[in-house]
Amino acid sequence: MVIDTGAGPRSIGAAGDGRIRLLLADDQALVRGALGALLGLEADLEVVGYAADGGEAATRAGELTPDVCLMDIQMPGMDGIAATDAVRAASPQTRVLIVTTFARPGYLRAALEAGASGFVVKDAPPEELADAIRRVHRGHRVVDPALAEASLFEGANPLTERERQVLRRASEGLTAPAIAAEIFLSAGTVRNLLSSAIGKVGAENRTSAARLAFEKGWL
Repeated sequence: MVIDTGAGPRSIGAAGDGRIRLLLADDQALVRGALGALLGLEADLEVVGYAADGGEAATRAGELTPDVCLMDIQMPGMDGIAATDAVRAASPQTRVLIVTTFARPGYLRAALEAGASGFVVKDAPPEELADAIRRVHRGHRVVDPALAEASLFEGANPLTERERQVLRRASEGLTAPAIAAEIFLSAGTVRNLLSSAIGKVGAENRTSAARLAFEKGWL
């Protein structure tokens, strides 16, 4: 089940035949293929293109001007959050529906802020996914209800962009001096940023801070 949070102006398929034209963006070929085959069974849905990463999604959106782009979040290079903004810039009439395995409140907030019209998880029943696409196409905002509730209690991401940046590098095993050299800051500044991030997340060390932030969708 999904929550419908309101409607905007209705749009029509670019092909003029009433079908909703879809772009599928996911880095896993099997997932792209399975989604395409599944959605292709719906008489009013038409898959017009595929993308393996966020950058390709933005390029394809500009070329194809689909009605709805189904977007994964964790992809190489440009992730789904940044790609949502890029797709909307390349094709303003395209609405983005996040379809992901990672049901994290932080991702929901970030996706909506980037311009996504909906957020559903990949284990949703096929009929619910098709219905979510139709609702998003009509101008509605559609959100997974459990995730919407969790987002209300979690609050906004407390980390700054710099804190997220150093915490990501630290989670990869980089030392403060190594991070400093990479992002052109002093080692002391990096340590201060890590300390601030650890405190905001409520963790004991950088490793647990990165884990907790990742679980909440803040990284």
